[in-house]
Amino acid sequence: MNGCAEYRKYLGNRRSALQFGALGLAGLSLPGILRGESTSASQAGRAAGRAKNVIFLHQHGGPSHIDTFDMKPSAPAGIRGEFQPIASRVAGQPVCEHLPRWASSLDQWAQVRSVHHNMKNHNSAGYYCLTGKAPPTDDQRLRDSLDLYPAYGSVVSKFLGSRSPGMPAFVSYPHIVRDGSTTPGQHASFLGKRFDPFFFNSDPNLPDFSLPELRLPGNVDLARLDRRRQLLQVVDAQLALREQFAVARGLDEFQQQALSILSAPGLKEALDISRESAQMRDAYGRTNYGQSCLLARRLIEAGTRFVTVYFASGIGGKGSEGWDTHQDNFTDLKKRLLPITDQAVPTLIADLRSRGLLDETLVIWMGEFGRGPKIGDRDGKGRNHWPDCYTVMMAGGGIAGGSVFGASDAYGAYPASDPVGPEDISATLYWALGIDPSSEVTDTLARPLPLTPGSPISKIFV
Repeated sequence: MNGCAEYRKYLGNRRSALQFGALGLAGLSLPGILRGESTSASQAGRAAGRAKNVIFLHQHGGPSHIDTFDMKPSAPAGIRGEFQPIASRVAGQPVCEHLPRWASSLDQWAQVRSVHHNMKNHNSAGYYCLTGKAPPTDDQRLRDSLDLYPAYGSVVSKFLGSRSPGMPAFVSYPHIVRDGSTTPGQHASFLGKRFDPFFFNSDPNLPDFSLPELRLPGNVDLARLDRRRQLLQVVDAQLALREQFAVARGLDEFQQQALSILSAPGLKEALDISRESAQMRDAYGRTNYGQSCLLARRLIEAGTRFVTVYFASGIGGKGSEGWDTHQDNFTDLKKRLLPITDQAVPTLIADLRSRGLLDETLVIWMGEFGRGPKIGDRDGKGRNHWPDCYTVMMAGGGIAGGSVFGASDAYGAYPASDPVGPEDISATLYWALGIDPSSEVTDTLARPLPLTPGSPISKIFV
């Protein structure tokens, strides 16, 4: 017996040494930013869905629906604002004059014009937008905790896994940080770290954009990395008690995923945006957001299933607050926000369509709320937070282009018909991917929780 115990102890120590050796080869930072998505897809709760992938374009700060897609030209001047509507490809559905390219491709989009909730702070509303679950309180001090729901991409990673070996199922960039804290709803929460996104904060528009975490040390080649992996597997086979050690299993998942990504070229090649032609990069726009949208297409094409692109604070210029246009709303929209958006997003849709990816990729463009109908916030030129009614845009993945669901009232203040909430957007997202919205997940106390209490907006699909 003592001999067996000594042998198991030896194997355990030997395995620990190999684990740390493998991590040294792979680079300590990769498992830290990755935390591995499971590549084995759970089939529980599957339904028939047309979409295979999602690109979630989160517009942090809250875009003004009245100044973009749900304009009110007949409203008083203090509500309708400075911009004029222009005709689009969809008869009777004009858009803002500063979105001409989007106007010419509006027939690819569905508009949900009656989204509403009662969260007026960025962190609480942001969490609601990113998870489809109402927060316990409307408080800007809301922080990440295991009591809060996971990000959409983490749920999709758990249920469907990655589409390609060596590719993470869920990628996001860059994090939303607001008032010194990370907005909750961007991580896997109680689902576990292995479903966290592969995240990076680098600007893909920089000439030297790269992720050093994906590079092997100069003295290590893939053959040597693979020999280490094989040796780990041999030791695992000898350690009969291995399955009893949950912590060891968790470490192994992170390390094996890191080794898989390092030894497979997919992610590294997908993130090498320099492979794109100058013409294509110019088409998206040489901005952080434009190149981020291009990167999203590259990741989907390479096998990532869910990509979240945050139009966060700082994007579009130093000191930018994203779409949080409390001050000088019309100047900020005209000179910065709308031109960047009108170049990047329609190009993304056209690019996906030309590559045969649009029919299987659901694209969602939304913020955590809209902006208030009454002009005059702060400097007399801004619009304040407005969760009472706003617009969400969807394209691809079986969407009926040109459709409109719901309506706002004459001032864009409240839903006039078919009101829906963020939970219905989440149910629509899951349903489109073939995940039953009524499926359950378990929290850290093993309590079964529904994915969402919402209902799919099926009328906007073909």
